[in-house]
Amino acid sequence: MPTITVDKAALFDALGRDYTTEEFDELCFEFGIELDEDVCIAESKNEGMSNKTQTSTIDRPVVSGKQEAPQLKIEIPANRYDMLCFEGISLMLNIFNGKQESPNYRLKLPPTGDLQSLTATKDTSRIRPFVSGAILRNVKFTKERYDSFIALQDKLHQNLARQRTLVAIGTHDLDTIEGPFTYEALPPEEIKFAPLNQTRVMTAVELMKFYENDKHLSRYLHIIKDSPVYPVILDKNRTVCSMPPIINSNHSKISLNTRNVFIDITATDITKAEICNNILVTMFSQYTDEPFTIEPIEIISPHNNQSRRVPKLSPRPTNASVSYINACCGLSLKPSEICSLLTRMSYTARPSPPGSPDTIDVLVPPTRADVLHQADIMEDVAIAYGFNKLPRAFPQVSGTVGQPLAINKLSDIVRLEAAMAGWSEVMPLILCSHDENFAWLNRIDDGTTAVRLANPKTAEYQVVRTSLLPGLLKTIRENKHHGVPMKIFEVSDVAFKDLSLERKSRNERHFAAAWYGKSSGFEVVHGLMDRIMLMLKSAFVVGEEGLSGKAQGESAYWISEVDDKTFFPSHAAQIHLRIGGKESVVGVFGILHPTVLERFELR
Repeated sequence: MPTITVDKAALFDALGRDYTTEEFDELCFEFGIELDEDVCIAESKNEGMSNKTQTSTIDRPVVSGKQEAPQLKIEIPANRYDMLCFEGISLMLNIFNGKQESPNYRLKLPPTGDLQSLTATKDTSRIRPFVSGAILRNVKFTKERYDSFIALQDKLHQNLARQRTLVAIGTHDLDTIEGPFTYEALPPEEIKFAPLNQTRVMTAVELMKFYENDKHLSRYLHIIKDSPVYPVILDKNRTVCSMPPIINSNHSKISLNTRNVFIDITATDITKAEICNNILVTMFSQYTDEPFTIEPIEIISPHNNQSRRVPKLSPRPTNASVSYINACCGLSLKPSEICSLLTRMSYTARPSPPGSPDTIDVLVPPTRADVLHQADIMEDVAIAYGFNKLPRAFPQVSGTVGQPLAINKLSDIVRLEAAMAGWSEVMPLILCSHDENFAWLNRIDDGTTAVRLANPKTAEYQVVRTSLLPGLLKTIRENKHHGVPMKIFEVSDVAFKDLSLERKSRNERHFAAAWYGKSSGFEVVHGLMDRIMLMLKSAFVVGEEGLSGKAQGESAYWISEVDDKTFFPSHAAQIHLRIGGKESVVGVFGILHPTVLERFELR
């Protein structure tokens, strides 16, 4: 979870009172965050001082000729993006303590009524297809506010934006540039500007070389480095504002004197782009001349149907069940009491109309992108009520089944039987090379079977396996120095393409076993298969009279010769299973073909 460092005195001033470390730790616990460290207390213990004297006597670091203020390190849950800065922490704790109402975030048009626009060209679909933005008009920065503004962008980049791969945020002094703006994808040699904190104008090619050894920016260069076009934000005069996700232009650099901030956000994930936009503008709109007002902009992007006005700050309406909340929390709260508790968590809630006595209507603020289900609302009710006050009893409603999934239960049965028969379980990687999955097993790839990696880093990991056999054979290859025979098995998933499904693929749970020794081991593998089928209460059916087993629940199996190029000719068999009158082929076993053994270095 991310850890946020805040000025201790400034936070307590924003909260309206001073806290001891124990009191603030308790407040954090009640709200669901954690005081990771009071830096002064930690230092005082190192110096052998008492807590009473630590604030005034500790030699804290000197930064820019000024002694660093006492600080608190607060650990924030990974889903609370609205608390990744001083402003968010102080705002949410004040609402929780009842000292402040939840803000009413509003979109305010400019005095002329003409919105700034940001037009995305079609070529941007090749690199970062989505764009968003906003304007903070008449904002007032201090050194502390400015530092917090920059720090929030960094926290969003590192967490929600996944190191800028999903979202990149750019902020600009609007008074130094002129709209309308365009978002384009251009060849790197056509992009020229002076990057942030630099005076020399560079092409994008020169810029990438310039920052390849930079300890901060070098980690982001790979995102666009190999692309034939680079994304770029331009103003009306073709002045470069930024080249996301790498760096902004020095021309539009914001400072303490900046009054109007233009925000551009480019992304490969439109949902996360809007979340970042909402978090950034809501947290710092409190510093505008008219608090909690944001100026929207028009996104013009007809090629991918993303033309719209952003940001969208209207609360999201949803519902929650009173009985569900009470059952999960072990309480008997009235709808009005639940609504009152939700107010402490920055929601707006009211009991539903008389026709729905078990429902409350909830408005989720734009800062709470983590609220996806009534379970999230229930959790906030429990926090506002107080976890320590909840009755110690089993909940009347559970979100889990309390038993293994059927497929996992079956897998464990098969594992247990194979292990008790003297076989050792192995767990190779689920990725393998294309040749290992097909050519080395004498199989042909028809292009509709295996899930391929779009950009594999090595030739060893190109596809998701469609068979467990390559992993078993590679395991034996790497352990040939051990004594023989080797008897290994695996129970795990393989993956197949399936265009009929939403995710275009499906997982299947498979079982595979391999015997390696001085003889073929056909009868050994056959025996393991018979043992497992017996424990699954499936009878073996043979042609000879009187030799067939007794079926249990109409489940029976038999084998038949099969021509499979993975195995030696005339030394392989299919496994047929009949359950409830329905027959299917569930597996195959046999002696591996010499070419397969040779490719896996097992001859």
